[in-house]
Amino acid sequence: MPGTTGIIGGGIVGIALARALSARGDSIVVLEKEGRLAQHQTGHNSGVVHAGLYYKPGSLKATLCAAGRASMRDFCVEKGLPYREVGKLVVAVDESELGALAEIERRSIENRVPDLARIDDVSRLKEIEPHVAGVAAVHSPHTAAVDYATITEAMAQDVRAAGGSIRLGHEVTGIRLEGDRVRVITPVSDDLFDRLVVCAGLQSDVVARFVGANPSPKILPFRGEYWELAAERTDLVNGMIYPVPDPRFPFLGVHFTRGVYDNVHVGPNAVPALAREGYSWLSVSPKDTWESLAWPGAWPLAKQHWRMGVDEISGSLIKPLYFQKARRFVPELKLSDLTHKSAAGVRAQAWGRAGELLDDFAVDQVGPVTLLRNAPSPAATSSIAIADHVIAHYLTPTAA
Repeated sequence: MPGTTGIIGGGIVGIALARALSARGDSIVVLEKEGRLAQHQTGHNSGVVHAGLYYKPGSLKATLCAAGRASMRDFCVEKGLPYREVGKLVVAVDESELGALAEIERRSIENRVPDLARIDDVSRLKEIEPHVAGVAAVHSPHTAAVDYATITEAMAQDVRAAGGSIRLGHEVTGIRLEGDRVRVITPVSDDLFDRLVVCAGLQSDVVARFVGANPSPKILPFRGEYWELAAERTDLVNGMIYPVPDPRFPFLGVHFTRGVYDNVHVGPNAVPALAREGYSWLSVSPKDTWESLAWPGAWPLAKQHWRMGVDEISGSLIKPLYFQKARRFVPELKLSDLTHKSAAGVRAQAWGRAGELLDDFAVDQVGPVTLLRNAPSPAATSSIAIADHVIAHYLTPTAA
């Protein structure tokens, strides 16, 4: 298939890349193992368009989140898709969190988060979120809510309109490098591509092994569970209320998020999943679990963070413990206000041999194969910018 680029993965990053390549006239084939697009991380997240508050200035996350937010807004406007700037408060509940809040403010300023405001007046805090408890906050008024699954489908329409092919139900079972080209095998197809880009999310390290890439980083699946706020109590939250995150972890902590369709969910937590696509405690893969336990980084990670693990697992299994975490920010919350667990998501968290959790986006290259090795949040926000970055740095021939 001369002159064709293959893309493995039908999440928002893979489809955004297919859209960008097809728009410039490239011949594109997307291979997705599921029966629909956005089946995993893309369709199981908070639906937040991040403004870039948390990320290390100068990192890929910081750079691509800023560019991606603007591009995502423009795409939604162009396609007539809902894009609601409901705003976000990152709240210091007491004075012990003021130092960490100041670091968030510093990063936000360096990352040029638009119209960011530091709030030290509790009355001003109450004007934004009347039911919140805290001593100070930073406010990001342009943090937005969207429907990423719908956005992915709209991008896919552009790919097809440009002549690109999106093949569902095509699980990749083998990849072979053949000279300067690459053969990709699924149970129903055998294709030879000039270039291949792997955007496989939870399966990214599995697919990387097919081409002999470094086994590190490995994917450690973390499940994030959400509780839904009772419809008659959604007035407790105007927009989004976030805690000051613990800088030791790449997770933001349990928060309140008003979605694009006006529901409010509370979460997510972060518990180790027992399968790469383990959306509940009943979803167990002995193979996936064993591979995680056998990874050299497993013991160092467990030794360093076991207390957090026990805390998160306890909150997952015992509703009142989860409730207490949320109630710190909204004291009027009642246990009965958390009506049911809504759809959980599984985060593809990359970790190294020493047990370190990778924070920034990471890309590898093996011959004609480009591999996205770590693309967690804010990858959905950044998806259009990630596509542009991959094309510019990995898929555009340099001048001789």
